[in-house]
Amino acid sequence: MQQLIAAARGAMTHAHAPYSRFAVGAAVRLTDGGIVTGCNFENASYGLSLCAETVALASVNAQGRLADVEAIAVLGGAMDGGAEALVTPCGRCRQIMNEAEQMAGRALAIHCATPGGERILTFTLAQLLPHAFGPADLGIGPQTKS
Repeated sequence: MQQLIAAARGAMTHAHAPYSRFAVGAAVRLTDGGIVTGCNFENASYGLSLCAETVALASVNAQGRLADVEAIAVLGGAMDGGAEALVTPCGRCRQIMNEAEQMAGRALAIHCATPGGERILTFTLAQLLPHAFGPADLGIGPQTKS
């Protein structure tokens, strides 16, 4: 878990957040131990901004590895070094994580940490997004490798 949080912290340093000045980093651990990271990417048209978790999971999917997701770490904070808040994924990211979890066919651990890692809370997706709608509701099951 510490390696995953450290990777998310490293990704956070690359955040493009000139509007909110709030940087977020995410890291996804795959079943083979590989880690894929992402950071938030804001846009002057605010609605087009991307969250760190979405960027990381989209990168995993671009590698054809969505079924290999095992755990996710997310952390963030003010770019000016303000208060050390514990960040949890937004609703959109929770729904995207639900997609990954259902396609992987395994429960994902979601580690949320303060930027310095002093405080870490681990959640299941069911805790973060109870009664989620996803692939199973459409009759689609976990991906299988050929």
